[in-house]
Amino acid sequence: MDRISRRGFLAGGVAIGVAAGMERSAFAYKASPFRVAVITDEISQDFDHACSVAAKDFGMQWVELRGMWKKSLQSLSDAEIAEAQKILARYNLRVTDIASPLFKVDWPGAPKSEHGPKNAPVAGDVLKEQDAVLEKSIALAKQFKTDKVRCFDFWRIENVAPYREAIDHKLAEAAAVCGKQGVTLVLENEFACNTATGREAARTLGAVKSPHLALNWDPGNAVMRGEFDAYPAAWNLLPKNRVHHCHVKNAVKGADGKVVWSPVGTGIIDWTGQFRDLAKAGYRDAVSLETHWHGGSSPEDSTRQSWAGMKKALEDSGNL
Repeated sequence: MDRISRRGFLAGGVAIGVAAGMERSAFAYKASPFRVAVITDEISQDFDHACSVAAKDFGMQWVELRGMWKKSLQSLSDAEIAEAQKILARYNLRVTDIASPLFKVDWPGAPKSEHGPKNAPVAGDVLKEQDAVLEKSIALAKQFKTDKVRCFDFWRIENVAPYREAIDHKLAEAAAVCGKQGVTLVLENEFACNTATGREAARTLGAVKSPHLALNWDPGNAVMRGEFDAYPAAWNLLPKNRVHHCHVKNAVKGADGKVVWSPVGTGIIDWTGQFRDLAKAGYRDAVSLETHWHGGSSPEDSTRQSWAGMKKALEDSGNL
């Protein structure tokens, strides 16, 4: 038998050690009650690279899809969808949900919101166009083998009261369409939309009782809207059985009183406590890193820093 060189032996040992480390990492993530994930375009628009970082560097088995290659999912060609599917398979990644832009538009007939795009073209039949966005989002969910589609609650109206019942009806209608396709519609509390805080989310879920409408809980967004007690006070008001997705980011209030995004490990949200309470509530869906903070040298660097804080909070809460 040929003698193995010392260099070859050492290289083999390193390879085995790296493989063992990756296996331990994967095992730890499998042990988490949550689907630990990241929104890929928070890392990079290069989808292959983003998936490589999520799987190899972060040790994740799940990702959330919003956009790639500088395109919205809604704009991907059939060939690009096929390529994305191959990349996911290459890194053994599964998809938590389709982070669609559904209902991130002005409510027809209401005053134009200050939170929407300033130079957006005048739309035609807004609700009909959104029906098409919903149909496409459900199709994407099927293609990427997930059962969740994210939506919003229309750009925030200063006085939403005259329109609130009609908006609730539209959410219920969209949830019913999803339900017929075996999909859950997850409403994100978004600081620039009509359901922005935990308290507003509790109201919306109370008004729209569809089993096919759930909440994408985002305490960071609630803080950005001024709900500084999003966790734990507002969290305690939410029907826990209807929380089926969670975005992870953080924010701080500066000396000037302005609220700005921050890395997950620093900020108003106590993510260790939030993760602990999610687990206690029996939550088994995704906790998905949505960095938003751009204080690093690049989007990837910012996300790596936020992931370090998120990972520590998961570990400290006993959920990783």
